[in-house]
Amino acid sequence: MIGFIVKLAPIGVFGAIAFTVGKYGIGSLQQLGYLVALFYASVIIFVFGILGLIMRMAGFSLIKFLAYLREELTIVLGTASSDSVLPQVMRKLENMGIKDSTVGLVIPTGYSFNLDAFSIYLTLAAVFIAQATNTPLSTSDLLVVLGIALLTSKGAHGVPGSAIVVLAATLSAVPVIPAIGLVLVLSVDWFMGMARALGNLIGNCVATVVIAAWEGDIDRVRAHKVLNGEMDGSTEELLDVGTDTVRADEPRASLAH
Repeated sequence: MIGFIVKLAPIGVFGAIAFTVGKYGIGSLQQLGYLVALFYASVIIFVFGILGLIMRMAGFSLIKFLAYLREELTIVLGTASSDSVLPQVMRKLENMGIKDSTVGLVIPTGYSFNLDAFSIYLTLAAVFIAQATNTPLSTSDLLVVLGIALLTSKGAHGVPGSAIVVLAATLSAVPVIPAIGLVLVLSVDWFMGMARALGNLIGNCVATVVIAAWEGDIDRVRAHKVLNGEMDGSTEELLDVGTDTVRADEPRASLAH
C-alpha cells in the first residue's frame, strides 16, 4: 500500500502544477520558483545562522550535529515528514548522553509546539498570496497574520500536505487576503514541504540539546565523542542494540522457541 501511494504521489504533484499553469499561464512558474527559493534560503539562514549560533553558545557544533543526524535528515527530505524518524531521533539523542527524561519530554512536545520552519512558511505564503492578488497589507494586517499563524501552526506537523489546510485556516481568519490564492501555493507545496520538515526536525533536535545543556542533563564528554565520530552512533547500530536489549529480557523458553 505504501509503495502504491509513493508511486502515485508524483502524479498528484504534477496535477497541481498543471492546474496552476493552465489557469495562470507558464509565467506563474517563475514566481513560484522565486517563492520556493526564498523559502529555502530563509530556512537555511535560520538553521545555520540562528540555530548555529545557539548551538555554539551551548558548546556544540551544528555541522557535526547535522552530520550525526544525516540518516534521519535524508529520510525526512524524501518523505517531507519528520514523524517517520521520531524513534530513531530519540534514540540518537539519548546515545549522545542526553537523559531519556529530557528527550522524552522535549522531542514529542516540540513536534507539536516548536515548528520553526512551519511558522516561516505560513507567514511567507500569506504575504506571497497577498502580493499575487494585489492585496495591500497594513502593519496591523501583518501582525494579525503573525498572531493567527502562531495559533494555527500548533500540531500541524503530521501528514505531508496538511500545511495547505493550516494555511487555509490562517487566511480565513484574515479576510483581507483572498483564500482563492491557495491554488497558487498548492502546486509547489510538496517542494516547500521538504525544507519545512527538515527545518522543524533540526529545530526540535537543537532545542533538546540546548535544554539538556541548560539543565545539566547531558554528558558533554560523551556528546563530543559521539559528534567527533569517536563512538559509533549509526542508526542501524543503535536499533540493533535496542533489539538485543529487548531480547535479553525475554524468557529463555521464548528464545528457544
